[in-house]
This record gives sequence, structure tokens and C-alpha cells, in this order.
Amino acid sequence: MRLSRRWSRVALTVTVVAAAGTAVATTISANAAAGCQVTYTVSSQWPGGFGANVSVNNLGDPITSWSLTWSFAAGQTITQLWNGTHTQSGSQVTVTNASYNGSIPTGGSQSFGFNGAFSSSNPAPTSFALNGVACTGGVTNPTSAAPVTTRPPVTSAAPTTRPPVTSRPPVTSSGPTASCSLPSSYRWSST
Repeated sequence: MRLSRRWSRVALTVTVVAAAGTAVATTISANAAAGCQVTYTVSSQWPGGFGANVSVNNLGDPITSWSLTWSFAAGQTITQLWNGTHTQSGSQVTVTNASYNGSIPTGGSQSFGFNGAFSSSNPAPTSFALNGVACTGGVTNPTSAAPVTTRPPVTSAAPTTRPPVTSRPPVTSSGPTASCSLPSSYRWSST
């Protein structure tokens, strides 16, 4: 009977470890490498208006949907957009994918275009973010962001204790020394 209880505890431990391994795999995949490069091109411009094309190149792990954000520096506004959906609040713009262009494989790209309006000048945006990650032209690996999951310590059923280790006092040579001399009759003779 005791043997079967021990095996059931072992089976429970294996199940817990397997479940913890699944949690680790899920955590790691949620923190994928990210990186992007954006090409913003003004394709045409007329008094008070312009057309622009934007290409998003995914340098990180594949993504299944995207959201690109940026800010206009001179109060420009988007009046019409294709190949995506946009929202704008003041100078802050967010463009999300259409139903047919959400996936971007590693090294792949998606693009969209829009018409916009401006009043005095039309400078290009200087920074973009794809799914919340700044597009710097490089890849960011989430090494410090991923939590580390460790296995709980293994405990035994009955703790063992050892008696404390005692040591002998060290031997010192500061005491008196004894010498021995033999009478001459006990000396060794080679004759």
C-alpha cells in the first residue's frame, strides 16, 4: 500500500513539472523578437494636400496583425486611407491592417497609402512604432522581459539532520620536550 502512495506522489510531481514546462513555452512565445523598418514617401503634393505611401518591413518574428503608430509634426491630417484603417487624435495617428493584409512574415512587408491635408508645411514623421515597438531598423530580443520560471525545490518526506561536527584542539609544540640517552653499555657495536 505504501508503495502505491509513493508512486502516486511521483505521478503528481511529473504532472506539475509538465504543466510548468507548458507555461514556460507559452511565456516565451508571447515575448517574440520584434523589429521593423518603415519607408514613408510623399508621392505627390499640392497646395494644402498631399499623397503618401508607407511600407512596413518586418525584421522580427512573423506577426498575424499589425498596428503602426506615428505623430505628425506640423498638424497634418489623413483624409483618406487605403489598405488599412486609421484613427487620428491630434497629431497621433494609428493605422491597423485590413482583413486581408494582417500577416507579415519575417523579412516581409505590407504597405498602405493615404491622402492628407496640411496648412503651412508637410514634414515627414521621424519615428514609427509597429505593435508598440519602435521601428529602428534593428531587432529587439526580449531577453530581460521574459520571466524565468524555476522548478520548486524537492523536499524529502523526513528531513535528515546530522550531528554537529566537532574538531580536536590543535596540537601545539610549546610544551617541554623530553630527551632520552642510553647508557654506554647499550650502545650498538659493530665489532
